[in-house]
Amino acid sequence: MTTTQQTSDAELAAQPAAYLTGVAYEALIAYTRARQAEKGHTQPQFWLLRNLSVNDLSPDGEGVTVPELRAAMTSYLRAEDDLAAEAEVLVERGWLTRDAEDRLWLTEEGERARVEIRRNAPAIRAALHEGIDDADYVTTVKVLQQLIRNAGGTAA
Repeated sequence: MTTTQQTSDAELAAQPAAYLTGVAYEALIAYTRARQAEKGHTQPQFWLLRNLSVNDLSPDGEGVTVPELRAAMTSYLRAEDDLAAEAEVLVERGWLTRDAEDRLWLTEEGERARVEIRRNAPAIRAALHEGIDDADYVTTVKVLQQLIRNAGGTAA
């Protein structure tokens, strides 16, 4: 017989936030990336499509170089994310094209792929939020934002 040890609220309140948020971050990223891989794409590929789409993050739909994209994504890229390699895969799929100045452009097929990939996001969110009501989630986000401000950071 296995027993589940309950942690008291006092013990939970003493847990180090930096450790817990780091573990949560790694688990959430791993889960999200695994679900995306099951659908045949990577998270950085989706980000490339989003950043090049006038219907998403691109303000004008103009072509952008990999270094410019890397700069735009610096706050959420991981060290192992190779945007040049990911872009090349998308060029080979016909989702992006590259012009003479090495700028990447989203193709019509790439836009359709971005829309289709985006349709998977609600299922990923639902699985991650299972058993968590919206009020608890909102409270958690507010607490995390305050921790960020308390540490001198800027909360989104």
